[in-house]
Amino acid sequence: MKARLLAATAIAPSLWGTTYIVTTELLPEGRPLLAAALRALPAGLAVLAVTRTLPTGSWWWRSIVLGALNFGVFFSFLFTAAYRLPGGVAATIGAVQPLIVMALATRLLGERAGPARYAAAFAGIGGVALLVLDGGARLDAVGIGAALSGAMSMAIGNVLVQRWGRPTRPLVFAGWQLTAGGVLLLPIALVAEGPPGQLTTSNLLGYAYLATAGGAVAYTLWFRGITALGARNVTFLGLLSPTVATAIGVATGDPFGPAQLAGGLVVLASVTAVQLLPSRRRIEGARPHAAPDRPQPAQPTTCPARATSLTVPTAMTRVNT
Repeated sequence: MKARLLAATAIAPSLWGTTYIVTTELLPEGRPLLAAALRALPAGLAVLAVTRTLPTGSWWWRSIVLGALNFGVFFSFLFTAAYRLPGGVAATIGAVQPLIVMALATRLLGERAGPARYAAAFAGIGGVALLVLDGGARLDAVGIGAALSGAMSMAIGNVLVQRWGRPTRPLVFAGWQLTAGGVLLLPIALVAEGPPGQLTTSNLLGYAYLATAGGAVAYTLWFRGITALGARNVTFLGLLSPTVATAIGVATGDPFGPAQLAGGLVVLASVTAVQLLPSRRRIEGARPHAAPDRPQPAQPTTCPARATSLTVPTAMTRVNT
């Protein structure tokens, strides 16, 4: 059962790893924030239209908080870093997320990581650096701060997903957050980048793929994995994203040498080692957190049966997760 859950959850960062080539080959240049908003909002609205299930009670504000952390704030910082840093530097800084998640899990969930997990996290950072880092890369203080802030934002969001649990089906839960994050992102994108121009068929196909596969599907699997397996284990799977992106780059003609091979092997060893460790070591006296593996009985608020059909262009962004 755990192996199947891990394999299903690993699909999410593998899909995110395809984002770079889809972005460069299919999407218009210079519109990253709009692409981020279009990736989240249409997917979230489509899920709400199909499931007709809205949050109830405290899950209204919790969905807004999680949507902001996992999408709105995260994407804003991510693309700031992408514009100011080379991709390899941004990916390497983003690989610190497992360290942040483990520190937060100790504080918020009462789960002690232990030296083996920290060693695996540092090894994972080193592996990603070997995979994607260019020795002549330039550094920028604002870009580095944005990359670290983005990693912190999603780390907090992931830990809160585990702490608060999942009150409904994974698809519905992801839809709430995608909608909230998209609503927060859209005005920022329109102010910063202006309204979109004419979109080609290739643009629309790229947005559709990244909204469905990289958005609704990937995040449904990701949040399901966090509530079932714990944020500390799942966050390491995020290291697969730059690994998949590198493999696609090599398949399309990018150079590949011993350093990239060593980095890929180190990343895979790090991810595998963490999954073999005991899942949750609770600090003595820590208050248990609520993270149900199954949806709790709820009284969902349903949207009207005659929902208006949505025909918004689906979309995405370049994700470095």
